[in-house]
Amino acid sequence: MSDHPDAAAPVELLVCTTCRRGQPTDEDGPRPGARLHEALSRRPLPAGVRLRPVECLSNCDSGCSVVFRGGPARWTYVYGNFHEETDADMIADVVARYHATTDGLVPWRERPVHFRKNCIARIPPQGDF
Repeated sequence: MSDHPDAAAPVELLVCTTCRRGQPTDEDGPRPGARLHEALSRRPLPAGVRLRPVECLSNCDSGCSVVFRGGPARWTYVYGNFHEETDADMIADVVARYHATTDGLVPWRERPVHFRKNCIARIPPQGDF
């Protein structure tokens, strides 16, 4: 992790609230993705990390999905296969590590195995046009 001043740049943690983990859902109750968002909203996140609900990341059958993104200098990551009841602490920890970087690259060995094995997409920084 970095103590570089740019590490304080804002980061978004997007959580798909329509994710259903490939399971049938009760139309009257919240979907697993919405429950994951709620669980994350109860966790302490670093100042500068904004938790944001979004609809459909098109990964519907592969668990709950989240995105880490943070401005034009950071890589963006889409991760999946999360469980709403057990993974919120792990997500909060890794987004804090992501936030502490200037480029979004958390060293491989500092990522939990779940994050190493469930990366859906890695999108390069936007950079200058």
